[in-house]
Amino acid sequence: MDPPGNRTGPVVRFSGGSMELTGGSRIQFFGTDGSRDISFLKNLPGASERLRILTADLNDPETFGPAIEGCVGVFHVATPVDFEDKEPEPVVTKRSIDGALGILRACLNSKTVKRVVYTSSASAVQLNNSSADTLDQDSWSDVKSLRGMAMFLASYAISKTLTEKAVLEFGERHGLEVVTVIPSFVHGPFLCPKFASSVRNVLALVLGNEKEYSVLLRISLVHVDDVVRAHIFLLEHPDAKGRYICSSATMTIEEMSKFLSERYPEFQMPSPESLKQVKGPRLARLSSRKLLDAGFEYKYGIDDMFDGAIQCCKEKGYL
Repeated sequence: MDPPGNRTGPVVRFSGGSMELTGGSRIQFFGTDGSRDISFLKNLPGASERLRILTADLNDPETFGPAIEGCVGVFHVATPVDFEDKEPEPVVTKRSIDGALGILRACLNSKTVKRVVYTSSASAVQLNNSSADTLDQDSWSDVKSLRGMAMFLASYAISKTLTEKAVLEFGERHGLEVVTVIPSFVHGPFLCPKFASSVRNVLALVLGNEKEYSVLLRISLVHVDDVVRAHIFLLEHPDAKGRYICSSATMTIEEMSKFLSERYPEFQMPSPESLKQVKGPRLARLSSRKLLDAGFEYKYGIDDMFDGAIQCCKEKGYL
């Protein structure tokens, strides 16, 4: 991969549930061991020539060294997640921070990496006591408050918040360019055979998952392709620095019900009136102004997100 601002190497495009690999450089994916089914990656167009899959472990960051060697840009897009809240939050957080910082040290040791783009989460921005209607990259979730709440996935929000702070501080301290991307709910088609959790959450009205309706009271969304494009954009942009929110749309649960009823009449939707009984927080909107001011443009709207996600779910047997 060529240096940021002058990249003529690989382009990765996620579209319609498929990925196209173009260019002459390698694309690398990592797995924790050899037990997971990764045939969906190996079967991608161009994978036999372009895709190299290596085994690495966040608990042993030195295992990333061979893959990082010789690179000038690294995307850190994975994080340990305990969706069932079986592990204590400090354990999850320590694993996340130690793994991320270990990878950053491997980037420093490579002597070639110029910039790391780290994937954070809207949960590192929105979960605080702010009364603002819209939040930007200057907002951080309140870890102290989260630790005092019995909220589902609180450990995930805490680990993402503290890990993002840690990687930015590491970059400042060691002179390594670290940029963070903060996506909202990532929606649209998905490659993996497993039902993507963010897509499942957003499709709660379609699936009839009433326990997840509270997530939709006011939800910010972004198409998966735009998230990928934002990562590449921020790797290449010569002046990229700090945090960038990547979120292109916001809907209330009532607006979503109306939209889905009109666009997909084959699905039985709860009425907007009945949804007024759903309890929970209406999270602040997210501003992507910093990303847009840097020159980024979103390509996909709400229609594209739901069309892609629903078509993908039908093809995979989830609908």
